[in-house]
Amino acid sequence: MASSNIRTHFCSSTLIFLLLPLLLQFYSGKSELQFNYYAQSCPRAEEIIKEQVIKLYNKHGNTAVSWVRNLFHDCIVKSCDASLLLETVNGIESEKASQRSFGMRNFKYVNTIKAALESECPVTVSCADIVALSARDGIVMLGGPRVEMKTGRRDSTESYGAVVEDFIPNHNDSISLVLSRFQSIGVDVEGTVALLGSHSVGRVHCVNLVHRIYPTVDPTMDPDYAEYLKGRCPTPDPDPQAVLYARNDRETPMILDNYYYKNLLGHKGLLMVDQQLTSDPLTSPYVEKMAADNGYFHDQFSRAVVVLSENNPLTGDQGEIRKDCRYVNSN
Repeated sequence: MASSNIRTHFCSSTLIFLLLPLLLQFYSGKSELQFNYYAQSCPRAEEIIKEQVIKLYNKHGNTAVSWVRNLFHDCIVKSCDASLLLETVNGIESEKASQRSFGMRNFKYVNTIKAALESECPVTVSCADIVALSARDGIVMLGGPRVEMKTGRRDSTESYGAVVEDFIPNHNDSISLVLSRFQSIGVDVEGTVALLGSHSVGRVHCVNLVHRIYPTVDPTMDPDYAEYLKGRCPTPDPDPQAVLYARNDRETPMILDNYYYKNLLGHKGLLMVDQQLTSDPLTSPYVEKMAADNGYFHDQFSRAVVVLSENNPLTGDQGEIRKDCRYVNSN
């Protein structure tokens, strides 16, 4: 009899232990991200996003770079919740209007991906997961590593346009401030150095770099590189509306690789924040290690992208699944 009571007690305890996460989810309205979240509700969701990313890359190669930048700009500002994509309407101030979003583009093609998903699974796949998964697939198109990502994010019903600059560092900020911003969302020093390696496939408008070559050349910059930049940016006051830019990596400009770090060691960093990586004792060892080993760079980049993509997501019954990524459903 005692043995039977013990078994019953054990089974009950085990059942409660197994059900506890579900009970907590029920009462909190929050659940965790998971792999293959759409396996039942939209089995081809991830494949559809990948197909669209490849199609858009083949037509507009620079879209892949945009997907990577979208992930950073969305996820570092409070939450990975597609707040970045909201337009200014009905009291919402778009994050895209911030100076930190200067030069961002290809937002309209997010709508292309969303339309393909809506056609198959209406109001099922979040814009926040589109931001994450398009970045994952875009990284592969740029020759970077395949990053395994969880899904199940939901979309914000508000924009954080008024506070964007409190989260996204400026290109002239000190490296200590940049590190602190990333560390606040769980990305360590090694991961921050790796994420800045995404500049390998980026380009910088002359507006953001002329202060390093006019009126005098930054003494930390390679003189020949400075002459190249003067050719790209011939005046100290470039027109912000003009397409005047220089690439971070002239050797492999559309490949996510470690040439970025090799360039930094050659004093060919495009932005102040780039070049500071080589002079700060916390970051310089990682710059040297990544410059020497592309595989190590890719491993650390993958790890940091996962942390970034899982920053404070909305899940469960939080937020909503937007029908159109540009507007909350009530609009």
